[in-house]
Amino acid sequence: MTLNTEPVTINMGPAHPSTHGVFRMRVTFDGEVIIDMEPVFGYLHRGIEKLAEHKTYVQNIPFTDRLDYLAAMSNNFAYVLAVEKLAGIEVPERAEYIRIIMAELMRIASHLMGVGFFLNDMGAFMTPVLYMLREREKILDLFEMACGQRLTYNYMRFGGVSHDIPGEFIPALKRFIDEMPGYIDEYDQLIAENEIVLARTKGIGILTADRAVNASVAGPVLRATGVKWDLRKSDPYSIYDRFNFDVPTGTNGDNYDRYRMKIEEMKQSVGIVKQAMEQLPQGEVCTRVSPTFKPPKGEAYGRVEGPKGELGFFIVSDGSAKPYRFKVRPPALINLTVLRDMIIGWKLADAIVTFGSIDICMGEVDR
Repeated sequence: MTLNTEPVTINMGPAHPSTHGVFRMRVTFDGEVIIDMEPVFGYLHRGIEKLAEHKTYVQNIPFTDRLDYLAAMSNNFAYVLAVEKLAGIEVPERAEYIRIIMAELMRIASHLMGVGFFLNDMGAFMTPVLYMLREREKILDLFEMACGQRLTYNYMRFGGVSHDIPGEFIPALKRFIDEMPGYIDEYDQLIAENEIVLARTKGIGILTADRAVNASVAGPVLRATGVKWDLRKSDPYSIYDRFNFDVPTGTNGDNYDRYRMKIEEMKQSVGIVKQAMEQLPQGEVCTRVSPTFKPPKGEAYGRVEGPKGELGFFIVSDGSAKPYRFKVRPPALINLTVLRDMIIGWKLADAIVTFGSIDICMGEVDR
């Protein structure tokens, strides 16, 4: 006997699950199967792009911290690269290495939260995320040691970093880098072959390579589809061309592959930090730039391979001390545009897990 059913639309949110941010989904079901979904943004909008056009270039650095607040160092990095390109500012060698160390530590810290809260969304309440928080705290200790902050750092400067790392930083960093591979193996023992994780992730939320490329998806979400694209290799910036590391890729583009990308990328980041630490030269850490400097008229785009993908800043200068235009290319927003394709045909519980696998931060989406 065939039952005649009518589609039902359910409003999910606006909610603030874990650290993803305030997000709303209007999901349409046929029975228990999702047949449509409309994402609704804007609940966390703070107008940073317009505010930035009324502040000096230096005053805008703290704004970048507030975008993806779980990857604030990477935000700083992308913005200062754009302004340095615009103004032709040189960066001392020591500062370049410090920036790489900070950016890769930030990638590890962000991926730890990406994996921890992904499992939290799956129902593994507290245990995995507490394991991840344990190592993230050690990274935050290092950041606090370097710049006095644990979440929004305001550490990068045009021409380098605000100040040099203290003497105790390198010994503490070495201890962390020596210990971290063992902890990553511990995560794998806990998660990788867990039967519930496999049942909730394998073959679910599939994103094809063609769809990912056409939607300009980046980062682990893109590489999980098998596309080997990482700006650190594909379009090297700063001094990334001096380091040996691999670009992990997946095969299925499903929830499990997106989880695996973060685990494998943490391993590569540990290796990059170790190389940068060993090669770290002495010298100055910042080229002197006036707080009210005025770049020449023109435009520039600076981008980095952030933890969630390509993070870019497009800056237009009219020759004044404030940017004429300030535009962010946020990877979380771009990656979120494919969520509808990934969850149609699945159930509500699958939608929550798939959403968590994308690893977004609404502060960046609603910039």
